[in-house]
Amino acid sequence: MATGCSSLPLPIAARRGRAAEGGLSWGRALAPGQSCAISYPLVANPASGLRGGQARPLVVTCNSQSTFAANVQPGTPVRPTSILVVGATGTLGRQVVRRALDEGYDVRCLVRPRPAPADFLRDWGAIVVNGDLSKPETIPATLVGVHTIIDCATGRPEEPIRTVDWEGKVALIQCAKAMGIQKYVFYSIHNCDRHPEVPLMEIKYCTEKYLQESGLKHNIIRLCGFMQGLIGQYAVPILEQQSVWGTDAPTRIAYMDTQDIARLTFVALRNEKLDNKLLTFAGPRAWTTQEVITLCERLAGQDANVTTVPVSVLKFTRQLTRFFQWTNDVADRLAFSEVLSSDTVFSTPMTETYGLLGVDQKDIVSLETYLQDYFTNILKKLKDLKAQSKQTDIFF
Repeated sequence: MATGCSSLPLPIAARRGRAAEGGLSWGRALAPGQSCAISYPLVANPASGLRGGQARPLVVTCNSQSTFAANVQPGTPVRPTSILVVGATGTLGRQVVRRALDEGYDVRCLVRPRPAPADFLRDWGAIVVNGDLSKPETIPATLVGVHTIIDCATGRPEEPIRTVDWEGKVALIQCAKAMGIQKYVFYSIHNCDRHPEVPLMEIKYCTEKYLQESGLKHNIIRLCGFMQGLIGQYAVPILEQQSVWGTDAPTRIAYMDTQDIARLTFVALRNEKLDNKLLTFAGPRAWTTQEVITLCERLAGQDANVTTVPVSVLKFTRQLTRFFQWTNDVADRLAFSEVLSSDTVFSTPMTETYGLLGVDQKDIVSLETYLQDYFTNILKKLKDLKAQSKQTDIFF
């Protein structure tokens, strides 16, 4: 019996250009037999995007017991169709699960214990196992017999960003390496390397580097934005005549349907030429907030009640929440909102990527088509419900 994750040698590496500033550090060395651990300094430094306070190391340790030996001998081969989806109940994760099942993969889903069980995943044909990235001792058992990990997980809004998105991912990568996982797919954020002031983007970039230096065969996929997120943010409030929140910034985002993201992921997964590559997936066109609202208004057939939040207000609110320890996580998320509300373009040309994947651009759903389908279906349902309601009035 060996200590879990004890056989993960990684080269020492420093955060390029920012190691001395107190940013996250993704590399370290392990002595033979040492349990896997990683630490990074937490210092008062606005440039690093980390919370202020006295400098102290945060150590993440994966020391759970496992059944593998330090010198792993050849055993029963793991089927390439065996995958573990982490974050399977999320917006992207559930589409990855559906696509994998449709393509004949044996799908296992790592899900945190929850009051409402993820029965829909079982109904689809997936196997659900309980595990928690914030509790490293629960990870190794979920990886037994798995060939590929597809990591869609992200922290819940009510918990600190680092709990899952950094500490949990480090533990997961360490255990994946130690247990001989054959491939690791990680979803990141477009331009995360350009915004170290935003904790989530800094963490995504450092996780990319950590995965690259782990020695695991991997695919890193950077994403710009999900079309699905626009339904709750714009479409539903417009239909219900509620306020729609926007900013006065010209940010442009190339939203993509998560079904397309899932489909392209498996195309990349099966292409060995794309092993250890970084890809960026973007939709056919980048949209501003106002353009999205205008499109929703046209498709809904009614005007939106738009409340515009100036970028200056976001910046002030972020600085204000920095003064209070209990609002630090709010400030971290406002930092991300601030970037999305700046003069930034979250998009990239996809011609080369389509060529590598062997995909026709015409097969990628546009935002116009996606929202048209949504409004056509929802308005039809509303019309049917209204007709049924009138019939009910007559009968009763």
